[in-house]
Amino acid sequence: MGFPEGYIALFRDRREAGQVLAEHLKPLVEGSNALVLALPRGGVPVGVEIARALHLELDVFLARKLGMPGDEELAIGAVATGGVRVLNDDLIHYLRVPKELVDKITAREQSELERRERMYREGRPAISVKDRTVVLVDDGLATGASMLAASRALRPQGAARIIVAVPVAARQTCDDFRKEVDAVVCAATPHPFGAVGIWYEDFAQITDDEVRKFLEQGTHALAAKPAGHV
Repeated sequence: MGFPEGYIALFRDRREAGQVLAEHLKPLVEGSNALVLALPRGGVPVGVEIARALHLELDVFLARKLGMPGDEELAIGAVATGGVRVLNDDLIHYLRVPKELVDKITAREQSELERRERMYREGRPAISVKDRTVVLVDDGLATGASMLAASRALRPQGAARIIVAVPVAARQTCDDFRKEVDAVVCAATPHPFGAVGIWYEDFAQITDDEVRKFLEQGTHALAAKPAGHV
């Protein structure tokens, strides 16, 4: 994929992106009982930095893109924790994807989602979102299919307020989310957008082991929060 004219990376890596995003989020979560939910894998190192900077609890919330066979980067929908499925019906109709194939892809990704959830949590129960402000974090938004599934899965679980937060996003995608959630924080919306990864100097793939380590870091950071902090 070609780079946009005048392109320059916005962030050194996901950690720096999380630190920048935390500054944008600070006035929105101060004094609230907010919780950071990071979308694995790429959203987790971003979420760790936010949780550390703002002294918030951190957990993962899983969503899986439903990729078109033969072109896995093309999202025809997504599934999220709680059994929520979001489909791009217009695209499915345009590509003439049979319902049976959509269901087959859904079953495969739902199984992978459940496997990863067990692995990442290592027996820990999910933190309840009931009556809390939830900050949903990823490393960026292109189509936003996975984030959309995640945000729609949180309402039935009782989240009081949902904030979608990303370091970088396609402008239109960021705007579209304002109709779905209570607040949207996109630190940068470069145009033309291209892809999430080009806006990072280091956009190395995050492994499952790294996700577990990042979550441990987030837990330790919370345990070490300043005395008297609420």
